[in-house]
Amino acid sequence: MLENISINVHEADFDVAGLQRGLLSGLSAEGAVATFTGYVRRANDDRQVSTLELEHYPGMTEQSIKTIIDEAADRWPLLAASVVHRVGRLSPGDQIVWVGVASTHREAAFSACEFIMDYLKTRAPFWKKELGPFGEIWVSARQDDESRAARWQDDSTP
Repeated sequence: MLENISINVHEADFDVAGLQRGLLSGLSAEGAVATFTGYVRRANDDRQVSTLELEHYPGMTEQSIKTIIDEAADRWPLLAASVVHRVGRLSPGDQIVWVGVASTHREAAFSACEFIMDYLKTRAPFWKKELGPFGEIWVSARQDDESRAARWQDDSTP
């Protein structure tokens, strides 16, 4: 069971460099750190987006993210994992999500980071509403996100 896990869901922006430093144990066991930073896009499905509003269920969302991290740690030898996801009202160009993992080897770090992000998009209980010249639209799950996550079910990587 992975002990160095950090999960934060909040409105405030985040410092990527500080988060990455937080993955390191200080023991130099880490051979690789892989991270992903997601940003609010200005356009989605040919719609101009001026604001993105995200909602979640406190407690349930964090537990869901922990389950995703635990699944990744069962598949790959991770030393640390961290997820930060913003909620509230965001503008195009704002940071929205950060995923970071540390492992002894790059393959595990890359794969686990991608796995966590794919499952965040499909399993974590977040609700997104886009606002723009078109009005308001609740964003539905994208088929390509579902397809990306489904490939992990068929993957034999331990």
